[in-house]
Amino acid sequence: MSDDADIIIIGSGMGGATMAAALAPTGRRILILERGVHLRPSAHDRDDRAIFVEGRYRPDEHWLDGAGEPFSPGNYYNVGGNSKFYGAVLIRYRAEDFAPIAHIGGTTPGWPISYDDLEPEYCRAEELYAVRGQLGDDPTEPHHSKPYLHGPVPDEPAIADLRTRLSSVGLHPGTLPLGVDLDRWLSRAKTPWDAFPDTNGGKMDAESVGLKTALAHDNVKLRTNARVVRLKTGKKNCIAGVELASGEVLSARIVVLAAGAVQSAALLLASTNEDQPKGLANRSDQVGRNFMNHNCSAVLAMHPLRKNSSVYQKTLMVNDFYLTGGPNGEPLGNIQLLGKISGTILASASSLPRPVANWIAARSIDVYAMSEDLPNPESRVTLQNGQIKLDWQRSNWEAHKALVKVVKQSLRRAGFPVVVSRPFDRRTPSHQCGTARMGHDPDKSVVDTFCRSHDHPNLFIADASVLPTSAAVNPALTVAALSLRAADHIRKTDLAP
Repeated sequence: MSDDADIIIIGSGMGGATMAAALAPTGRRILILERGVHLRPSAHDRDDRAIFVEGRYRPDEHWLDGAGEPFSPGNYYNVGGNSKFYGAVLIRYRAEDFAPIAHIGGTTPGWPISYDDLEPEYCRAEELYAVRGQLGDDPTEPHHSKPYLHGPVPDEPAIADLRTRLSSVGLHPGTLPLGVDLDRWLSRAKTPWDAFPDTNGGKMDAESVGLKTALAHDNVKLRTNARVVRLKTGKKNCIAGVELASGEVLSARIVVLAAGAVQSAALLLASTNEDQPKGLANRSDQVGRNFMNHNCSAVLAMHPLRKNSSVYQKTLMVNDFYLTGGPNGEPLGNIQLLGKISGTILASASSLPRPVANWIAARSIDVYAMSEDLPNPESRVTLQNGQIKLDWQRSNWEAHKALVKVVKQSLRRAGFPVVVSRPFDRRTPSHQCGTARMGHDPDKSVVDTFCRSHDHPNLFIADASVLPTSAAVNPALTVAALSLRAADHIRKTDLAP
């Protein structure tokens, strides 16, 4: 079988798109396979009812939870992957996240690489995705060898007031690093971007940046409606074939799997053969294991006499409790703003009558409390009669409850007498990671420190599957940085003259 490309990339989300952008200048034939299609402008893309109540953009798909009950996951299948709906937070893991840390719920294993090993790629990823930020206001900010090239997205008046109030009670509110072209986003409609689909390029997402950069090269091609169902091995245990749902089999010298932590694990587990009865890349029996979500809650703070006129709101974070705050100094997590909720969103997520929800939404500051979920081999993705089963064994919940408590206390001290919270649904995967963990030991991990499979020399995994820990911040920038690092390795080793 002649190769259909030099490099096949499965998935067009943050990992796959960044990999394509990095490898495009090599001139090698790159084929990106995306199971979904392009999002196009429509009457629904800024309609909160269509998005959050009617679920128009959610796929017609069900997974099984740990009890075997079906649920609709929070995944999206389209060009650009989940990044088309992300909150555009492009933040680095803190330097401490790469080492073992004692949490209330246990101790993290650390990474096989350090923050310093990845720091140059963090800089490159920030430049590629035009991250807007500001250094110097966050006490946990790790070393940056280069400053942000773009200034921060401005606070709206109510958020500027919140920043002052939080500072007055001894906290250190920081600027949230964002990948947003604010003028372009708002030119279509005056809405938040968090969880809204990007159809006009206002967000710096995998399609508007990564794929756009890659597809500017004639040697890069994108195929949509191309769902991969199986990988096949050949000589020297290399990946010899990529089988599509149509039955077509494609081949390439290098295969990059970047379908997301759940789907990448499911594809490897589905690709069994006589020599690999547990699936591919799974000598360690770690594929699908150590699934992590973040522990998250929405916290609404309100003063009945003050309205919040913010449109997008999401520009501020607080990391005072990121590295400490527990009873013995354990980390609690990250605090950042949500996109501004509407009465429609609030009413759909609660039993509140619409007029009451509208009244609250007009006055609330909407906060996202996020704590680290620890790796657990029994928290895992498996297949049951071909269907994905996601048994998330949530961990470190006591730390999250402590974080929510301190958030509420801080907001009340800052002048918000009414503060309520609600945890996010445990069955919904957000910031999913960990199912093909990185490590030095092939018997305990799935990929090496350059994201190459220990078992298959021409297979790389370039999504959040490889993250050994979830940390307590959004993973998109770390996924992009790891993809750039892996791409450098591929250029030096597999594509060298």
